[in-house]
Amino acid sequence: MPQESDTQRLFTGQNSAPPRIIGIGTAVPKTSYTQEEMLDEFHITDPRIRSIFLNSAIERRGLTLPPLRPDGTRATETQGELLRKHATTGVAMAREAIEACLKDGGLDLADVRYLCCVTTTGLLTPGFSALLIKELGIDVHCSRLDVVGMGCNAGLNALTAVAGWAKAHPGELALMVCVEACSAAYVFDGTMRSSVVNSLFGDGSAAIAVTSGTVGTADVAGAGTPAPGPALLKFSSCIIPDAVGAMRYDWDDSHGKFSFYLDPEVPYVVGAHAEKALDRLLDDTGLRLSDISHWVIHSGGKKVIDSVRANLGLSRHDVRHTTGVLRDHGNISSGSFLFSYERLRAEGVATPGEFGVFMTMGPGSTIEMALVAW
Repeated sequence: MPQESDTQRLFTGQNSAPPRIIGIGTAVPKTSYTQEEMLDEFHITDPRIRSIFLNSAIERRGLTLPPLRPDGTRATETQGELLRKHATTGVAMAREAIEACLKDGGLDLADVRYLCCVTTTGLLTPGFSALLIKELGIDVHCSRLDVVGMGCNAGLNALTAVAGWAKAHPGELALMVCVEACSAAYVFDGTMRSSVVNSLFGDGSAAIAVTSGTVGTADVAGAGTPAPGPALLKFSSCIIPDAVGAMRYDWDDSHGKFSFYLDPEVPYVVGAHAEKALDRLLDDTGLRLSDISHWVIHSGGKKVIDSVRANLGLSRHDVRHTTGVLRDHGNISSGSFLFSYERLRAEGVATPGEFGVFMTMGPGSTIEMALVAW
C-alpha cells in the first residue's frame, strides 16, 4: 500500500473534501426476454445467428419490442417511432431510477441542484434533462447537462462533469442519470452485423447522487460518520484513434434509420489498451494495480470482459458483478457500470481505506476510468 501521505493527499486534494456517491438507483422495463424467447419472437432459425444469441453469456434482457402484427410477426418501426419509444420509455425508466436513487440516499427532489442526463439511443430536443425536470417537478432553476451520443463510455465522461460541479458547490446535490432505451436503436434485417448488436443490448436506466458536503439527511462529511459511498478521486481517458470506426451508431440509408455497428476486433483493441489506461489513472497516486480492491467494469460483452480481465490480470471474482449484470440485463450501454456498482454496494464488502476502479469502454474507441476510495 502507498504511504499514508500519498493516500491522504488523494482525499484532501485542494484542501476540500472530494465528491462522494451518496445514492444509487436503477430501473429496467417491465418486459424482459430470454435469448431463446428473442429468437422465437423474431422466428430466427439461422444456426449462425442462433449461436450468437445463445453463446453471449446473457440469459435475459429488458426490452420494449415492436408491436405485433395480426399474423403474429413483429412490425418494422420507422425512425420516428423509434425516437418516440426512446422518449417515452426513457423518461419512465429515468424517473424510476432517480426516485430509487433519492430514496437510497435519504434525499428529496427539492435537494437536486444539478441534473446530468446521458444517452446514446436517440436524439431529443429538448433533451431528457428538461423532460425530467418537468416530469418530476424539479426546481426550474436546476442546472443541467445533456450528454448525447458518446456511447457506452459516456457514464464516466459525464461523471467528470458531475463530480466537478459537486466539488465547486459544496453541500449541494448533483444527480447523474444514464437513460438507454436500446430497443429504440435496433435494426432487424437478419444480417450478421445487426444480429451481433441485437443479441447484446438491453434497456435500462441508472442514477447516482453526488455531493461534496451534507445534503438532506445524508451526511458525508461529518467525522465518525460511515461513508455511504466512495469518494471520486481522479478520472482518466484513453482514446484509440486508429479504431475510431470500430464502434459507431450512424445512419443506414438502406433502412432509413440509425444503426449500431461493432467491429469483431473491438474486444482485443480495448483489452490491449487497458493496462495503458490504468497506468495513466494511477500515475502520481502512489498506487499500483495490486492496491485496487474493487473493480466496477462496463458489461460490454463476454469477449470484452474476458479481454480486459486477461490484460489486467483480474480474477473472475474481480469481475463478478460485471458478468452478473451482463447475464441478467445484457449490455445497458452507458449505465452498465452503475448497475455493477449497485451490486458491489449491496454486498457491503468495501471497507474504509480501500480503493476501486470504475472502467467503461465505447466509441472512439475509448477507455474511461475513475479512481475511487472508501
